[in-house]
Amino acid sequence: MPFLGQDWRSPGQNWVKTEDGWKKTTKDENEANNNVSERHCKEEAYYKENLLLSINYDVATKKRKKDLLNNNTKIPYFHKDQWIYVHKGSTKERHGYCTLGEAFNRLDFCSAIKDTRRFNYVVRLLELIAKSQLPSLSGVAQKNYMNILERVVQKVLEDQQNVRPIKELLQTLYVSLCSLVQDMGKSVLVGNINIWVHRMENILQWQQQLDNIQINRPTNTGVTLLDLPVSLQLNIMHRLSDGRDLLSLGQVCPDLGVLTEDRLLWKNLCQYHFTERQIRRRLIVSDKGHLEWKKMYFKLCRCYPHKEQYSDTLQFCTHCHILFWKDTNHPCTANNPESCTISVSPQGFINLFKF
Repeated sequence: MPFLGQDWRSPGQNWVKTEDGWKKTTKDENEANNNVSERHCKEEAYYKENLLLSINYDVATKKRKKDLLNNNTKIPYFHKDQWIYVHKGSTKERHGYCTLGEAFNRLDFCSAIKDTRRFNYVVRLLELIAKSQLPSLSGVAQKNYMNILERVVQKVLEDQQNVRPIKELLQTLYVSLCSLVQDMGKSVLVGNINIWVHRMENILQWQQQLDNIQINRPTNTGVTLLDLPVSLQLNIMHRLSDGRDLLSLGQVCPDLGVLTEDRLLWKNLCQYHFTERQIRRRLIVSDKGHLEWKKMYFKLCRCYPHKEQYSDTLQFCTHCHILFWKDTNHPCTANNPESCTISVSPQGFINLFKF
């Protein structure tokens, strides 16, 4: 058997397989074959290098696009679902459960703040979430919360209405964030600490803008509140459900200030918001033997929660377990859908997702 390998005795022989069989190769042919193989190896390495460079370029481009979308907070995405299915446990048809953050993300709260009937409802819900439920929200829900809050502040600055409740909301949120940021080691908030510090700075800036707001006097010369008879002015005041609105109205001019001191106004407010038992426990009698209804009202407000009143609220169908806005339809399968619908208060909305 011939020795074809290369060892200490001889360099051996080179054989090449051809169509006619195996043949010996000369020195020149060996060098030519080696040059061809080296050229092929260099070309293959060049192509591989270009392929890796193109792949890295595509990955870098996609990453830049993703970072741009994530950092572009000026154009946030808001969900516009008119109703959602609230499920609290896994079934054969559905797996998992609906959380408060998911419901807050999917329901159309962005359009709700543009509706004057739903504005106070959404503001109260934001305030309750700021007090106790903010750590339970997911990172996306917390970001959506801040985006909606920014929309609310912008609307108040443009319309110059509902300034006081938004100030109270921002103050509540700022106090809650101050206590939560101090406990960052306990992972109570999602995201970097610098992000929340920046958000707190935005809250302070919004508070300053609301403090410096200047209410523009209307330019129209039509009939004003002062042009109406006293009986109509009192009738309008009886429709106010917040005593602080009466105080603000009384500061407009001395004539309205005298009307807002009417004892019957404050008596109706006390009887509307509080029970007879609560009122009897907080009686305040003047030197003349009369009940001080105005002082009693603010004392009762400090001791008991007052009744909440909203023009439009979320509705919950007990038959379908669907949460929806009042003026929107949902796919109900009950024979009488109206009998299965109940109104959901802001606190009831939060309690709906407590397991």
